[in-house]
Amino acid sequence: MSLHQSSGRWRLGLVLSLLTALLWGILPIALAIALQVLDVYTVIWFRFLVSFLLLGVYLGIRGKLPKLEQLRSASWKLLAIATLFLGINYFLFMQGLALTSPANAEVLIQLSTLLLGFGGLVIFKERYRLYQWIGVSVMICGYILFFREQLANLITAPGTYILGSVLIALGATSWAIYALAQKQLLQSLSSPSIMLIIYGGCALLFTPLAKIQSLFILDSFHLLILVFCGLNTLIAYGAFAESLEHWEASRVSAVIALAPIVTLISVAVVSVIAPNWIPSENFTSIAILGAGLVVIGSVAIALGKAN
Repeated sequence: MSLHQSSGRWRLGLVLSLLTALLWGILPIALAIALQVLDVYTVIWFRFLVSFLLLGVYLGIRGKLPKLEQLRSASWKLLAIATLFLGINYFLFMQGLALTSPANAEVLIQLSTLLLGFGGLVIFKERYRLYQWIGVSVMICGYILFFREQLANLITAPGTYILGSVLIALGATSWAIYALAQKQLLQSLSSPSIMLIIYGGCALLFTPLAKIQSLFILDSFHLLILVFCGLNTLIAYGAFAESLEHWEASRVSAVIALAPIVTLISVAVVSVIAPNWIPSENFTSIAILGAGLVVIGSVAIALGKAN
């Protein structure tokens, strides 16, 4: 089986990866607020349904809905894997988020970016230079410093917090499987077509579990937050899928590894502006140093030339 090769338009891939990191960085805050009034299944179902409908309308207007011959040439096994594992990722991440906190969830979910990066090296035969491997080491050290307080809390946390963290780690693994399948699917389908099928499939998976009637009693604020979550899903995953078309998975993963930094900064800002929404996070000088190392390591990995 031939493997997908990136287009080489790395600048576009970089911009799309940065957009993904920004949107995924602020998403846990919105999800935490939505979970105050809705159950996990309904939030997931709504996000997938909104993404499916809006993307379907957009592709229909532009005359770019996937054609039958394209669907016949696609690997339905890979489509099923991508759909199933993205659905599992959403479920496990949301369950874990409900039991922990936005900061902790965003820390642990970064296991997915490391797995994606290594998957790109092993499966798609991508290569790092020596200084890029140094960048990997610097980035990991940065995370250890930046999140050492959260990691310490994880060790001494109550059972529900630990359970939530385990669920998020499992969700990260399922997401890496989805992402690698998504990249290979680009051999036969465009990224919007792939995401349309995945969104629709995941929406169907969660329809029996969703409490649709609960959406009609939401206040305007929480409804707005829920709509934002849906739009975030559509735009972020669209940007991520397209970035894999133009750039190596190992480099994309390095850029989206910046998402936790966005999360922690966003939590700090929101906790000052609206302290009733989410608890504040305290930053130490060591945490700031760690954030800087994460940025340096990510840049070294993402912008380095392959052998």
